[in-house]
Amino acid sequence: MSSALLERPAPAATTAPPGLLQVHDLRKRYRSGDRTLEVLRGVDFAVAPGEFVAIVGQSGSGKSTLLHLMGLLDGADDGTISLDGVRIDDLPAARRDRLRNTALGMVFQAYHLLPELDALENVLAPLMVRHGVLEWLRLRGRARAQARELLERFGLGGRLHHKPRQLSGGEMQRVAIARALVTRPRVLLADEPTGNLDEATGAEILDTLCDLNRQDGLSIVLVTHDAAIARRADRIVRLAAGRVEDA
Repeated sequence: MSSALLERPAPAATTAPPGLLQVHDLRKRYRSGDRTLEVLRGVDFAVAPGEFVAIVGQSGSGKSTLLHLMGLLDGADDGTISLDGVRIDDLPAARRDRLRNTALGMVFQAYHLLPELDALENVLAPLMVRHGVLEWLRLRGRARAQARELLERFGLGGRLHHKPRQLSGGEMQRVAIARALVTRPRVLLADEPTGNLDEATGAEILDTLCDLNRQDGLSIVLVTHDAAIARRADRIVRLAAGRVEDA
């Protein structure tokens, strides 16, 4: 295991005070015929501004489901999700879409880059979706400069016009992180962001996330099954059988 993954002592698995993003009594069930699978069984926790939280658990514990609910990609059966004390999970679809494009950045294990676009265009995609044609024509120069700055910060200044097939796995994940950040989100939700990468490249991606948290004050919630990765966070939330385990 890379020493870079082990440099921070294991944080305590405690509950943060109410803060930026808060989940209360969240429950999610999936039905197949006459069978019901309870994936989340009443999850409570909060993410404070500027905090880095790792959600850990065995496969099937509900950690990715929880992250997708927090990112408003799916709906819970019961419970609430709040941002700055305002409930967001029950908003109309258009307002949830807007929040995903402004306040909630997401990074996945699979990079989900558009193959026909180059790195710069992939990063710009969320801003192009946000603005109408005329507004985009007015703002695109500033947006391109912002996207270029992010890619250069992540060591991709020489890869701006490379398409995904021309990039390594680590490069594609850095493009995906830049795409999530170009909207200047309040919180970054990362689902196994190093899962498809070798150990050394995964350590570089994790260093990037830690820098964003420590230098920029970005709030991060990261799902992982790797204890060494989780130890880099400020706090660990452990899920088991759809519930948060006591410390």
